[in-house]
Amino acid sequence: MSLGIIIVTHTPEMAEGLARLLRHIAKNVPVTFAGGNSMGQIGTSMSQVQLAVNTNEATELLAFYDFGSARRNVELASAFSAKPIHLYDVALVEGAHTAAVSLQAGVDRAGLDKQLLALQVKA
Repeated sequence: MSLGIIIVTHTPEMAEGLARLLRHIAKNVPVTFAGGNSMGQIGTSMSQVQLAVNTNEATELLAFYDFGSARRNVELASAFSAKPIHLYDVALVEGAHTAAVSLQAGVDRAGLDKQLLALQVKA
């Protein structure tokens, strides 16, 4: 299984900017994102999350989100996806950065989970 990252936030700029950074530092890790609602405004969109899941080349996904409906939409997308999706309740930027760098370096998911435990901030 190959691992990829999806970023889900309430603003398009935040999601796109973080995805751009991760793609720059971890060129071999598939990164897709969903930001904002379907009108490009603040919010989240289930259809955009599904698009991020479906267009990510990886067979298994690590999901990083900001809060609230972003998490709920990832959970809902997970229910409709054949790809396993793992949600991480960690600081968004730090967690996604740690995951990207670790995956680029060949760390497996178990090792990554141990690293991300220190960054857990959400309940």
